[in-house]
Amino acid sequence: MPKIQYKEINFRSKSLDLIRLVNEVIGEYKAQGYELTLRQTYYQLVARGYIPNNERSYKNIGSLINDGRLAGLIDWCAIIDRTRNLRRNSHWEKPSDVIYSAKYSYLLDKWKDQPNYVEVWVEKDALVDVVGQACEPLDVPFFSCRGYTSQSEMWAAAQRFIRQGDRDQRIIIHLGDHDPSGIDMTRDIQERLDMFGSDVLVKRVALTMEQINTYNPPPNPAKITDSRCGKYIAEFGNESWELDALEPKVITDLIKEQVKMYRDEDLYTAVCDREYQEKQELQMLVDHYDAAVGYLDMNF
Repeated sequence: MPKIQYKEINFRSKSLDLIRLVNEVIGEYKAQGYELTLRQTYYQLVARGYIPNNERSYKNIGSLINDGRLAGLIDWCAIIDRTRNLRRNSHWEKPSDVIYSAKYSYLLDKWKDQPNYVEVWVEKDALVDVVGQACEPLDVPFFSCRGYTSQSEMWAAAQRFIRQGDRDQRIIIHLGDHDPSGIDMTRDIQERLDMFGSDVLVKRVALTMEQINTYNPPPNPAKITDSRCGKYIAEFGNESWELDALEPKVITDLIKEQVKMYRDEDLYTAVCDREYQEKQELQMLVDHYDAAVGYLDMNF
């Protein structure tokens, strides 16, 4: 765990206790294979009753984590920013390394002959890695809406679904906040895809009031500045809830359950078996790369 000190900071006893709790939350989710954003870390602290749920508390925990990192008390790699990423080319030491890498990146389209076509859409970019942990092993496309989806992306999505017109069903599994805009986004996606001529079922699977009652995530005040708040408050009351407040495992398990409802298991397993065999063929090339090159040198 890279805890590196860059500054000498004298923390109050209460702050040190909170840093210890932050590290406990980080460790718990790292053991499950999850990386947390600052907002997810904040909500896990709120859910455990360690801190209050308000804007000042969020800013304070952000400042504390920043200072804790600088003081060498919190791992620099433990909390990630999913919105800013460096992009660069891949590089290799030798040609056989490319084949070895190809073994892992070689994937068959496991949904090519499936009766249904499924995508998973999530409201927030900050949760796209959590969603990806569920979708990538299932070979299901996933998409970050980043709020209300742009018209360009929505039109492109409609064309994508139209190309899947020979399927029995085309489904978007949609996850968003339970607040005036988050609820309305599900309607908006459905209506615009209908307008663009695609036959798609937009299925909202989170957040729902049933999940809120089950998992009891910390509430926020409903956003009274939102033009949709009147209808929302009339139906749900004065509180709203963010998707980030659900534990990552709850989100990934929910996605897996929903996706498998639309999957033919026999077809899926047959493609997985074929993929495994062909990966083994690539491994044979890695294991005998020098011999293969020597043979080619002698015969061509």
